[in-house]
Amino acid sequence: MERGWIRARLSEAHLAVLLLTRLPMPRLADPVPTLAQSVWAYPLAGLVVGAISALALFGTLALGLPPALAAGLAVTLQVVITGALHEDGLADVADGFWGGREVARRLEIMRDSRIGSYGVAALVLSLGLRWQGVAALAEASPALAMAGLIGLAILSRAACGVLMAALPAARPDGMGRYASGAAWKRVLAGGAVAIGAAFGLGLPVVPLLVVQGALVLGLMQVARAKIGGQTGDVLGAAQQLAEIGGWLVLAAAFA
Repeated sequence: MERGWIRARLSEAHLAVLLLTRLPMPRLADPVPTLAQSVWAYPLAGLVVGAISALALFGTLALGLPPALAAGLAVTLQVVITGALHEDGLADVADGFWGGREVARRLEIMRDSRIGSYGVAALVLSLGLRWQGVAALAEASPALAMAGLIGLAILSRAACGVLMAALPAARPDGMGRYASGAAWKRVLAGGAVAIGAAFGLGLPVVPLLVVQGALVLGLMQVARAKIGGQTGDVLGAAQQLAEIGGWLVLAAAFA
């Protein structure tokens, strides 16, 4: 029983990293867990992304690069590791939510591979704010900047689970459909992992949770009003908003 339980959790963690990164991973063995079952492990995927980008920041600073350039490379590496998965979601949400007047049209725009002016603006703002947040902390304290890269990558991916549990799928297919119905106990388990990691890294957990929670809840209400639920793009947008909010908190507290 215990061995089977451990194997199931490892499989769920494997799926989370496979889903949320583009790192080379072995194929999943049967039985394959669902996206909703693996939601508790999304912060673990964030740990992988954050740790790699933090090491890159440390290495580039050690080589003598200015903090701004080192921060830009760290953020760039995060985008590469994830295949711009969350950035794509943010851009699609910006285009769809404000580019269409009806639910069907909004969902159609979100599925379109082309990007519009709202999406471009959202991407520029997201990358710019995160870059500047990392740069500000790297200037003040490289150790804090590294902690921020790791902790915010973990916390922001835990935010995705809240929408998976709280909102129905907005369309009958796609990632949002397969990710819907996450059990709150799994979402809360992922949240506990993320909060514990943030505490361990010395981050101001309460202000982070307040700001990130407000942004995610705000997105939840907008998504409910605009398309009646969540999609994979909405989950990606939640991660981006939570990370941006986190960098604003850290910059205000430490920079």
